[in-house]
This record gives sequence, structure tokens and C-alpha cells, in this order.
Amino acid sequence: MRVLVVEDNADVGKRLTQGLREHGFTVDLVLHGDEAFAYAGSGGYDLLILDRMLPGCDGLDLLRRLRAGGIASPAIFLTAKSSITDRVEGLDAGADDYLVKPFAFAELLARIRVVLRRGSEIAPAILRVGDLSLDPATRVVERAGQRIDLTPKQFALLHFLMRHTGDVITRTMIQEHVWNFDFDGLTNVVDVHINRLRNKVDRDFDRPLIHTLRGVGYVLREE
Repeated sequence: MRVLVVEDNADVGKRLTQGLREHGFTVDLVLHGDEAFAYAGSGGYDLLILDRMLPGCDGLDLLRRLRAGGIASPAIFLTAKSSITDRVEGLDAGADDYLVKPFAFAELLARIRVVLRRGSEIAPAILRVGDLSLDPATRVVERAGQRIDLTPKQFALLHFLMRHTGDVITRTMIQEHVWNFDFDGLTNVVDVHINRLRNKVDRDFDRPLIHTLRGVGYVLREE
């Protein structure tokens, strides 16, 4: 699951990024509001965590522009601005939640789970393909009622494939979404993770769901 953190304090941003990665999220950190608009505008993020006081485009304007542009990724403001007026402005701008600094990381994780559980018009709360289901909030994956235990990267990879069921997903698309922009695209790590994921999701079942299109990429679909 891919998260964009927009935080102009580099130390806070690094600690936040590290904590989220330890819980299985793929995280990109941006320090400037104008740069954040270019990142978030791609629409490739499952969650945005935004500070309000940013250089360049501030957090409120950033989120308003994204919503006006059709970017529906869930967003949580994480900011020191704590008045009722500040909270109302943030929610009215299109935020799904508003958390005031200083904050407990456990509470942030709980709020992330709540936001993801709500789902959206674009992504339902629980993803299903055939007899395979994935709950982004609880991180539970089941096939035919059988629990499947995945590593954080395998979960992120399956979540991305299920979000794009029926679409051909190239290795580059996987690299950019499941890893970050510093990923070394010359390695075969994507193929290795796909094979390990296929062993867990498809091996013990009659109908494979993950298919390889040689020379192109992968597609998850029910035949």
C-alpha cells in the first residue's frame, strides 16, 4: 500500500516514513507543497498524509487542488494547527481525518485503518476477485475461506494487482507503486516477489488468478 507523506520538517518526515515502512507501507516523502502536487497528482497513492504549513503550496490549497483535479486518494492532515476552525477548514478542503501534533504513532495507525476501512467509490473497503479477498484495513487475505499469510511486500503487491483487476500491470508500474522512486529497476526483484506471491495465492487452488504476459507484465483476473 503506497503512502505519500508531505512534511516540511525533514526529521519528523523521516521518523514518520520509517514508522510507516516498519508496518508494511511503501512511503514517499516530500518536503515542499509544489513538489507534492506533482507526486500526488499522479493518482498512484492509496493514502496522503499532509502537513498544513508547507513551503510553496500550503496543505489546504494542495488538497483543494487535488480534489478539484479528481484525485480521490484518502487524506489525513497531520499538523500543529489545532483550533476548531483549523479542523473544519481541513475537513472542508477534502480531508478524511485530522490529527494534531504532537501525536501518538499508534493513534495515527488506528486512524489510517479507519480511513482505509471506509473505502471509496474508486476502491471498495474489501477487494474481491473470485474466491480471493483482501481487507486493506485489517490486512487479512483469504482464498476460499483459507487465511493466507503474506509478507508486507507481498501484501502491497497483491493489493496493487487487486486494485487493477483485469488490467495489464508492467514491471515498471509495480516498481513505482510497491517500492519507491529509488528502486533499482535493473534487478529481478519484481519477478521474485511475483513468484513467491503466486506460490501462496495460486499453488494450492484449481484456478490460477495471477497470470504472466510474457514480455509485458502481469494481470490478476479470474479466467
